[in-house]
Amino acid sequence: MENRKNITVGFKKWLTGLSFRTGVVVLGVCVLCYIISFAQMLLPISASAKGVLWVVFFGLAKATQYSGLLILGKAGIDRIKTWRKKNRKQND
Repeated sequence: MENRKNITVGFKKWLTGLSFRTGVVVLGVCVLCYIISFAQMLLPISASAKGVLWVVFFGLAKATQYSGLLILGKAGIDRIKTWRKKNRKQND
């Protein structure tokens, strides 16, 4: 159990060491996985294949979502909020 905890802590430390740009790219991949997970329902394939594709792409979307948020951290999320507020003021 202790070894598993060390691996998790090491992985989290490695993810938080990645750059802001990497976090934004990972969140972009997250959005693509969400789109694919639902858009594949329009394909003319069997219901079971659609279910498998949905589970795979929705799972990837969730994994990349949490990874992207972990990479960005609180400072990165605050940076995105500041950028959005600045752009809203310029558009008004």
